[in-house]
Amino acid sequence: MLYTIAIILLVLWLLGMATSFVAGGLIHVLLVVAVVVILIRLFSGRKVL
Repeated sequence: MLYTIAIILLVLWLLGMATSFVAGGLIHVLLVVAVVVILIRLFSGRKVL
């Protein structure tokens, strides 16, 4: 589930970069949140994938 959300956010981030830099700001924030959640799960010993 988390892996799927991260992939969706990555695709949205790439679309945001391609369309405009203003709209890409929100996507950058969402991407950073997804990466932080994955890192927290990784360091807490839970299975990421």
